[in-house]
Amino acid sequence: MFGTEAPGLSADGALELISFQVDGQEYCLDIQDILEIRGWTPPSPIAHAPDFITGVVNLRGVVLPVMDLARRLGRRGLEPSVRNVVIVVQAAYGPVGLLVEAVCDNRIVARSEVQPAAAASGGVAPDFIQGFLPLERGMVTVLKLAQLLPGAELAAALSTVEAA
Repeated sequence: MFGTEAPGLSADGALELISFQVDGQEYCLDIQDILEIRGWTPPSPIAHAPDFITGVVNLRGVVLPVMDLARRLGRRGLEPSVRNVVIVVQAAYGPVGLLVEAVCDNRIVARSEVQPAAAASGGVAPDFIQGFLPLERGMVTVLKLAQLLPGAELAAALSTVEAA
């Protein structure tokens, strides 16, 4: 688990991260990208959606697409259960749910602690990886939300669902 705070950091030099498990590996996002965290609800499928989109759920009257983050990251998909959670984030076209195994912790770190992806991976990291946070127990992958979320393809699929 992460700790909770790094004392003495200024607001502009700090990064608050929420970590979560995906296929047994720990990842994190900037807390500013997260709208809410909710329990798993079985979604309704979307025709012609990418394979990493499990479907849509009703989030207080809003159509919320749910993305299996394991599949999006090229790992084996989850078999969702009530133990899983959905991290709701804001995309350009509206909110999106990220299906993960579990939320682990939050931590405030200095931005300089995150090792840039290109430097740490020899330039082979995908665009959606911001960097890596080295911890005593291993590396935590810091994701870039904007590059992680599908764009026009999902927006088009959602427009057909909302029109129906």
